[in-house]
Amino acid sequence: MPITGCRWRAPRVTRERRDRLPAPSRTPPPRPQPDPSPRLGPTREPHPRPHRFGAGAPGPGQPGLTSTSAVRARPVSPARPAQAPAASPSLRLSLPPIPGAGCARWRRRGPQAAMAAGAGARPAPRWLRALSEPLSAAQLRRLEEHRYSAAGVSLLEPPLQLYWTWLLQWIPLWMAPNSITLLGLAVNVVTTLVLISYCPTATEEAPYWTYLLCALGLFIYQSLDAIDGKQARRTNSCSPLGELFDHGCDSLSTVFMAVGASIAARLGTHPDWLFVCSFIGMFVFYCAHWQTYVSGVLRFGKVDVTEIQIALVIVFVLSAFGGATMWDYTIPILEIKLKILPVLGFLGGVIFSCSNYFHVILHGGVGKNGSTIAGTSVLSPGLHIGLIIILAIMIYKKSATNVFEKHPCLYTLMFGCVFAKVSQKLVIAHMTKSELYLQDTVFLGPGLLFLDQYFNNFIDEYVVLWIAMVSIFLHFIYFLTMLKSYFSEISVASRSSLGRAWWLTPVIPALWEAEVYGSFEVRSSRPTWSTW
Repeated sequence: MPITGCRWRAPRVTRERRDRLPAPSRTPPPRPQPDPSPRLGPTREPHPRPHRFGAGAPGPGQPGLTSTSAVRARPVSPARPAQAPAASPSLRLSLPPIPGAGCARWRRRGPQAAMAAGAGARPAPRWLRALSEPLSAAQLRRLEEHRYSAAGVSLLEPPLQLYWTWLLQWIPLWMAPNSITLLGLAVNVVTTLVLISYCPTATEEAPYWTYLLCALGLFIYQSLDAIDGKQARRTNSCSPLGELFDHGCDSLSTVFMAVGASIAARLGTHPDWLFVCSFIGMFVFYCAHWQTYVSGVLRFGKVDVTEIQIALVIVFVLSAFGGATMWDYTIPILEIKLKILPVLGFLGGVIFSCSNYFHVILHGGVGKNGSTIAGTSVLSPGLHIGLIIILAIMIYKKSATNVFEKHPCLYTLMFGCVFAKVSQKLVIAHMTKSELYLQDTVFLGPGLLFLDQYFNNFIDEYVVLWIAMVSIFLHFIYFLTMLKSYFSEISVASRSSLGRAWWLTPVIPALWEAEVYGSFEVRSSRPTWSTW
């Protein structure tokens, strides 16, 4: 009768009984024949490596070893390796490997973990794997199986579809869809940085052409972001990585749009309003993907991102022709400044959008028992954005040197980069149907500011703010470097996709040979997305 389970233990052999044991035979035992009957558990293998009982000593259950609980076994022969015991035809032992691990580890971790521990490897904790592995093999497989799903049409989308279709005709076929998205993001970032250089505290008045430049850059970004999916279907190059890249660019663009609009309306004179508008804009973007993680469908409302972008373009144009000081005009009857009107309109749209998002989050879970698509709690993604907002508020209000009032743009950009990384993790969790972990090294930047305040500003907060910004930037480089070992191509550019776009090479010089993102490749033989 085969003995199974984990409670078996070799009988204890005393010194007197060991002396009476026969000496091991020098002739090798006969090689056992394979048993056609299936075994009930993992089989034992000889130990080729030195055992903890001594150099060249056999493992437990082999000739020359007393027991697993004995003191220290003597080697059978220093000159010969230990031989595997002959299988008894009447008694077959099907046991887990016990090289010092004991049965408690078998019961606690299961057979795979016990066998891995027996081989000298110990499985890493989940939080450590979340920090070290951007994507596992199972996540990559689910990413390849992901299909984009969207619902809803905003107010301005139908008339703008005519413009986007016309614009698509001027895009050459050799231009990769993701290069279109990257180009739009680069234009938006560069134009906003020019405006920030003139107004670092969001209280100055920049030259009129900088506002026009920001309006043009935002409109170009909005147009290119709308046609990249059309270009993907046009060139038969749709893939889940396109959605991942598109939403990653959108998360960064949201931060720069919030900073640029705050400068155009001179919200730096009201730091609380600047803080609220900037971080609520990030929160709305996060909620849109939060409800997607819960329901599996990206929903667009009647007033959505397209309408917000067009409204911001109008704000930039008004600041260019009327001057940024026009927003300080006091309305006679209402006795409020003109800049408060766009803020109130923005907050009204936020309340309307968030009410729809949270209705889906609380009642639209498609997983088991109303959970997310990954089977996790529908409220779990709130920990990440909640931690960002709590840290931002605490550092803002507890600062002894008023770091936010003096450097609002740098402060918002630093926390905005943290928000962009966390949003990207949420998008990846949705596309791979996996759990969203809270552990992330991107929180080290805000953590430095928090610790500096805790120790009574041991270092100047402005210096720590720059250190946090640089650390987050290096974190992004590290994250992309790790992704390089997973993806062989993200369709941004290659020798074939660049073609005549030689002017893109200064922006993305490392994308030649399509060697960015390693050895994993996701391709699609036909268009699978109904819309982008």
